[in-house]
Amino acid sequence: MFPARCLMVKKILQFLEKEVGGLHQAAYLLASFAFLSHLLALVRDRLLAHIFGAGAQLDLYYAAFRIPDFIFITAGSLVSLSILVPLLIERREKGEGEEKTLINNLFSFFSLFIFLVSVIAFFVMPFLVSVVFPGFKAENIPQLVSLSRLLLLSPIFLGFSNLFGSVAQAHRRFFVYAIAPTLYNLGIILGIIAFASSYGVKGVAFGVVFGAFLHMIIQLPVIVSQGLIPKFSFDFSAIKYIILLSLPRTFTLSISYISILFLLALASFETVGSISIFSFSFNLQSVPLSVIGVSYSLAAFPTLARLFSNGEKQKFIDQMLTSARHIIFWSIPITVLFIVLRAQIVRVAFGSGEFDWFDTRLTAAALALFVISCVFQSLTLLFVRSYYSTGKTLKPLFINLFGGIITVFAAYFLISAFKSSSFFKFFIEALFRVEDIPGTEVLMLPLAYSIGSFFTGLLLWVAFERDFARFSKPLLTTFFHTFSSSVIMGFYTYLSLNFLSLIFDIQTFVGIFLQGFFSCIVGIVIGILVLELLDNVELKEVTTAFKEKIWKVKAISPDADLG
Repeated sequence: MFPARCLMVKKILQFLEKEVGGLHQAAYLLASFAFLSHLLALVRDRLLAHIFGAGAQLDLYYAAFRIPDFIFITAGSLVSLSILVPLLIERREKGEGEEKTLINNLFSFFSLFIFLVSVIAFFVMPFLVSVVFPGFKAENIPQLVSLSRLLLLSPIFLGFSNLFGSVAQAHRRFFVYAIAPTLYNLGIILGIIAFASSYGVKGVAFGVVFGAFLHMIIQLPVIVSQGLIPKFSFDFSAIKYIILLSLPRTFTLSISYISILFLLALASFETVGSISIFSFSFNLQSVPLSVIGVSYSLAAFPTLARLFSNGEKQKFIDQMLTSARHIIFWSIPITVLFIVLRAQIVRVAFGSGEFDWFDTRLTAAALALFVISCVFQSLTLLFVRSYYSTGKTLKPLFINLFGGIITVFAAYFLISAFKSSSFFKFFIEALFRVEDIPGTEVLMLPLAYSIGSFFTGLLLWVAFERDFARFSKPLLTTFFHTFSSSVIMGFYTYLSLNFLSLIFDIQTFVGIFLQGFFSCIVGIVIGILVLELLDNVELKEVTTAFKEKIWKVKAISPDADLG
């Protein structure tokens, strides 16, 4: 029995340490685990919605994340994938000792830095939460401070996980990196089940910390197998360069995060539950963004960095074209499906317990307004990483700054217009059928976010076209094919919804799930048929890639297959 268990453990470790080659294989692997992670995230959010509903307690819980997350985004940028992967690849090519020395220095510096920042944040937390969330009532501030302090453990674990994950990515060990978010959500679910009934949202925070720990610990097998276990080293001579390199990325991420923080601050002034509605819908729209945009941009990033450093400009552009084409190919139809099936998605995901019908309809409307910018959000991730792979970090910084400013001004303008113009308010409420629901002002926040995301993605596209000419033209055919098939797909999906409502009992969970599922299947089949008639190249490439078994794909060098 004991040898058999040892053999099983050995096979699991070999699986985690497996190298994955090829853009599509890596992207589909990351996408598969991202989808699994988001399924668990939906289970997590459904449990939260069932137990707490879109009310004051969940508003506090989601607000408590914001300051620890901001620390992770700013302090954690020192060990971000976008900065470290090209550097680790470069150091490894110089010699294994060079890579290990860099990892030791980063580990030592980051350990001191993140602990110092977290201790300072712990003591000034009462001041921070009162500034960031001025709309909360005074009696809620102590609980918000307590939750925020507990969650300060999360950026520490996730920061170290990022460092270890950068090593895994540089060595093309995508399996272990892909599994980590799944374990993170699993930890939160365990916290909800074990502690929510006794400790309320504080019990959920326990689960968040446990999930962050799992996110970190799963990365260790790759570190151990590569002989790169970090040790304390206080030679910080190379850290200055990394800090200077990471500062633009830190500001870039901070701008995006501050714009979300600003939207949540506005939500704290609106109807109770507005922060929860915003957060639930934002989490749902993150599913296609992570499955498509994050997966393709992460899978392409190591190869982009390698090609550019080797001076292979045309292959670099070809890799970007392949990634962009497939992001467009997947994003547009999923956007259409999410818009058409938004009510079914929200009801299946959250519709139980304290999450009532009004919450469902408002979240569905917010989801539709978020997801309309999915294509540009996904392309933004790709363009930003392409610039990072070339070492150009200032351009995405300034473009994201402009996009963040647009988001902030759009939010102010839209909320003012919504409250002052009865025509505009009636138009939005009638469009999403939420006329009889209080708190519809919150819908202006996802709309502002999408407007900012659209301009950010568009400006990055224009900038990339100017830097790498002849990039956009091959994408026009992809856009035309995908948009045309998606419109037809959406139409038949909508017709199927109406027809199947006569067959299934849509007042039950099973009925609403089956109505949405079979309508989705009908729409997808129609969409594929249209793409076949158009002789779509991306559909052929996807079919070919799926025929290759990801789990048995032969390990190849990062530049051997450009998709």
